[in-house]
This record gives sequence, structure tokens and C-alpha cells, in this order.
Amino acid sequence: MRKYLTILLAVMAFSASAVAQIKDSCINVWQCEINYAYQFSLTDMKATYGRNPSTMGLGLSFKTKHNWIFGFEGSYLWGGYDDGGVPILRNIMTQSGNIINTYGEYGTVLMTQSGFYTGVKFGRVFAFNKPNPNSGIVLNIGAGILEHHIRIENRSNNTPPVLGDYKKGYDGLRNGIALRGFIGYQFLSSKKLLNFYGGVEYTFAWTKSRRNYDFNLHGKDNTQYHDSMIGIRIGWILPVYRHAPEEYYYY
Repeated sequence: MRKYLTILLAVMAFSASAVAQIKDSCINVWQCEINYAYQFSLTDMKATYGRNPSTMGLGLSFKTKHNWIFGFEGSYLWGGYDDGGVPILRNIMTQSGNIINTYGEYGTVLMTQSGFYTGVKFGRVFAFNKPNPNSGIVLNIGAGILEHHIRIENRSNNTPPVLGDYKKGYDGLRNGIALRGFIGYQFLSSKKLLNFYGGVEYTFAWTKSRRNYDFNLHGKDNTQYHDSMIGIRIGWILPVYRHAPEEYYYY
């Protein structure tokens, strides 16, 4: 999160003098984006994690004067974890469902969902408001890499069965090629820094385990997984104009 904020502030400082008034014509513009999405896990991803993930990301795209969009994006994924009554650490648990630490006490182990998506995108803005033809329905498709795993955390660092390489045998790390689609609305203000987009997003990925050994399977997991998510994504856009209009305003 700190890394994302640092990048955002740097972009704002670089482009503050370039934020200008959009006239009543389509223009070329770089779009720096920061966004958030709340999603619902589907297919194998739902079976693995149960709960719904959130993502926060950054993107950079270029909108042409003909309203075509080309860009790339990256986002961090996090969420809860629900084992569905079948604990992944069952092989090292006591009958009461706990794990013993080095002091013979019950260790505190937290498990959450963690991952990322990175990829490129291509789309178009379909304008229907003549006073500002840079705004309208936006449709884009993309392709990239989706990776996720169960984050196993022992805050006291005193429970050996889930430390170091041992936890890699339980975390279910997998990744693979992903496709993404988005439909929504994009607004570029003609005068102010009120530039945003929002809409529905769907991601589908073909993933495989990247661990050499799974303790619960007593061997390597060779399953081909089909992971997908659907949700609402909203984002703020900081436009950087290649050629500023004749009249412009500083903020």
C-alpha cells in the first residue's frame, strides 16, 4: 500500500501543471489511475477461499483522440479465508483444532487470501454527450497474469510447523494466464480534477499450483484450476495531456 501511495504522489507532482481544461472535442490524453474493487469469488477460487476478495491497483493508459484506449494495470488482491470445515493445516493440528508452538502452548496462526493481477488492456470510450466527447460508456478487455495463495501468518514466529519452507506446503500458491473484461462509465471533467470511472469487471484465469509438494496431497498438485471473480471497480483518473489546450487552469 505504501508503494502505491508513493507512486501516486510522484505522478501528481509531475503532472500538476499539465491538468487543463478539456474543450468540446476528443483529445489525446494519458490517464494515470488508482482504483479499488470489491469482488465475488467464483468457480475454483470460491471453493478455495470461500470469502470475497478486494483489490487495489494502479494503471496507466493512453486515450487517443478517437477514444481508443491502450494501457496496462496492476493490482494487489486480499481477502478473508474460509476453509469450509476442512482445515488445510489438519495434519499438524491437535484433536481440539490447535497447533502446538515451541513452548508447548497453542500457537496463533492467521490465514488470509493474498495475490495480484498484472496485465495489459485495450478498449474504447463510446461518447454520447457532445459537450464532452471524452466521457461516456467505456468497454475494455485485457490479458495478464493472476496469482494468489493462502497467506499463513504466525505473528509470534514460534510455531515451526508453519514457518519458513514448511508453510509453502500448505499455502496453495498458484498462478496462470488470465482474461479480464470491464464495462462501465468514464468521466473526464472539462474543468476540474473530477475524473473517474466505475463499472462491472469479470476476471477468468487458468491457474496451476507452483509448489513442488502439497502436504495434504502427499505430492505435487497437478490440478488445472479455473479461477474467476466478478465485482464492481471504481477508479480516480489523473489526466496528463500531451498537448495542453490554449486555455488552461492550475490547481
